Amino acid sequence: MPKHSTTPFPRRKATLAAAAAGVAVAVGAGLMLSQASAGQAASPRLPAANVSFDYQIGAPYTPPKGVGAVSRDRSAPPAAGLYNVCYINAFQAQPDALGWWQKNHPDLVLRDSSRRPVVDEDWGEALLDTSTADKRTRLAKVVGDWISGCARSGYQAVEPDNLDSFSRSGGRLKKADNAAFAKLLADRAHAAGLAIGQKNTADLLPDRTKIGFDFAVAEECGQYDECGDFAKAYANRVFVIEYQNSGYGKACSAWGSKLSVVQRDLDVTAPGSKAYRFRTC
Repeated sequence: MPKHSTTPFPRRKATLAAAAAGVAVAVGAGLMLSQASAGQAASPRLPAANVSFDYQIGAPYTPPKGVGAVSRDRSAPPAAGLYNVCYINAFQAQPDALGWWQKNHPDLVLRDSSRRPVVDEDWGEALLDTSTADKRTRLAKVVGDWISGCARSGYQAVEPDNLDSFSRSGGRLKKADNAAFAKLLADRAHAAGLAIGQKNTADLLPDRTKIGFDFAVAEECGQYDECGDFAKAYANRVFVIEYQNSGYGKACSAWGSKLSVVQRDLDVTAPGSKAYRFRTC
């Protein structure tokens, strides 16, 4: 999430209800064949610039008419016939997953001097420890298996969230640590035939080629005047999500004809919710 935001951005809510909704969508639409499941993975397919986009990481649903690309949580199936981005929380632990990390990989959870997990207070998520090459390699095995799962499900790309966790680590992690871990994830994604997106974190744009990012997912870049930086870096292959009317207006005015801009509600809910909002330029 951008460091300058005062409102926490939405993350996936891994609930049984969301997963069940995803299965229902898949049954109605059918699943796309995974490139990675048919022998050697094909070269990653990059998203088109300015394709109409929907951000569905809170809950999957039938995409609105005209949408050509969608991002969904890795627990949900992809949308048939569209360009699908698989959301994974790669740098932090979901609140309901911390127990699993503590039991299976306790030393991969970042800890303070009292051995307590270092937590992103906005979301109640413990940070994962990317501080050494050994830990990054072992983390990449876990998260890499999720990436492979995205490929098997039929996704075309992955979106690893919390690339900027170093900024919430109290100095325990460095930007270079997360960049090195991101490179391992990019290598794994490309080996599986998937493109990989840079999630926010404009500070790492100069390192994008070294890491291996192919496109960007930029939350509120209109609100904070960062869309131009991402557009230049990724030849307009940028999915922009705005939550405030002011940011959406700015993004559409300056970038609506070049980038994939969508406005969503903060909880990225599904149609039927009173909070649901979806509109494109």
